[in-house]
Amino acid sequence: MKTLRLVIVSLVAVASVSTASTALAQHHHKHDKYSPTVYLISVKETDTIYQNPPAMIQRIADNNAAMEQVILDYTETHRPGVQQVDKPMFIFSTKDNKFSFAIGGYVNLRASYDFGGMVNNIDFVPYNIPIPGNYATKQRLGMDASTSRVYLKAIANSRALGRVVIFMDADFRGGSAYSYTPRVRSAFVSFKGLTIGRDVTTFCDLSAAPTTIDFQGPNAYNFRFATMIRYEFSLWRDIFKMGVAAEMPNVSATYGNTAATNFAPMPQRMPDFPVYAQFSWGKSRQSHIRASAVFRNMYAYDVARDKNTSLFGWGVQASGRINIGRFLDIFFNGVYGEGITPYIQDLTGSGLDFTPNPLKPTSIQTMPMYGWQAAAQINLSRRLSLSGGYSAVNVQRKNRYFTEDQYKQGQYIFGNIFFHITPRMKVAAEYLYGQRKNMNGEKNHANRVNVMAQYNF
Repeated sequence: MKTLRLVIVSLVAVASVSTASTALAQHHHKHDKYSPTVYLISVKETDTIYQNPPAMIQRIADNNAAMEQVILDYTETHRPGVQQVDKPMFIFSTKDNKFSFAIGGYVNLRASYDFGGMVNNIDFVPYNIPIPGNYATKQRLGMDASTSRVYLKAIANSRALGRVVIFMDADFRGGSAYSYTPRVRSAFVSFKGLTIGRDVTTFCDLSAAPTTIDFQGPNAYNFRFATMIRYEFSLWRDIFKMGVAAEMPNVSATYGNTAATNFAPMPQRMPDFPVYAQFSWGKSRQSHIRASAVFRNMYAYDVARDKNTSLFGWGVQASGRINIGRFLDIFFNGVYGEGITPYIQDLTGSGLDFTPNPLKPTSIQTMPMYGWQAAAQINLSRRLSLSGGYSAVNVQRKNRYFTEDQYKQGQYIFGNIFFHITPRMKVAAEYLYGQRKNMNGEKNHANRVNVMAQYNF
């Protein structure tokens, strides 16, 4: 009888845990594609508890409560948006929920074919369209798995700091194209509104751009990583949110190479300061508009005068996502400023933060620039979606321009279809068109077809 009683209690316990886990998953993730499995970790239980049905039932209730809190932790700290990871497949947690961690990621394979002109980049970057084209820049085949991802996320619940989130992720884009060198993307700790470490720049609105197979996406968008200290806070149940940060600067400039235009790079002395304010609405705050600004002080060495000099850079941005029912999402951003190439994707590394002044070669000047993108996503079902959009970037003339082949304008047009075969596997197809135009009026274009298969774990 004793053995039979233990078997019955055990079966009841398993059924209770299974039922509670399913109910909790449905309660917290009823709109998700899938829910994580929670594994509770503790020291070995004593045999006494299994011989005491009331104690056994209480332990099951305690375990269920711990599982509920773990799922809540990961639900409330999940960050959607461009290039963000999905929820993990499984979570390990202590039974008191003081510490939990998950390991996840995905394998991503993209294949592409450029025709009628090509881009000299593994991603579709209009800045890298060659001008003029030739026999070698008409067509190209590409296959790439370097955007596959691995991440680690841990959550510690403490009395002093509250919920502490530790996140690290990596892909294989650390070297030259197709080298598959591991690269740390993010590595930060976050608590009480503070984020310390490396994360996506505060100037970027992660929910303001559509999903594309192309890894970079619309050329006027501003996704980039920065080492930072950031503070954010919310008011009125997340309806209003603000943030400010000090971020490590990244200056890309043209310094000149003659006696009259001879400037030299030097170590930077001031961080960039991005700020934003955001207003959200909707049942799940799925719609929002955001206003952002960034302020920079960029240093260079004046060789002719043997002294340091600095230039002020600044940028402003309006961005957002508007959800219209279950079937339509609209994305947009518009950015304008001077000397802000790290914050416009097509201009990153272009050398256009500042250039020598053509009318006064012994001085340097920041370059005015702007960009905008708008896109829409039609959700035909939970598994199938269609997206399309347009993006453009412009560099304005200021005291004319430094060289004739200097970038003036880039355009980016896309259309794609995504289909989820299973909650964790998706396939997609995409068409891209891009054009680059130089200051002297010369231009060239490129076309690309992308296909993709991705499995999340």
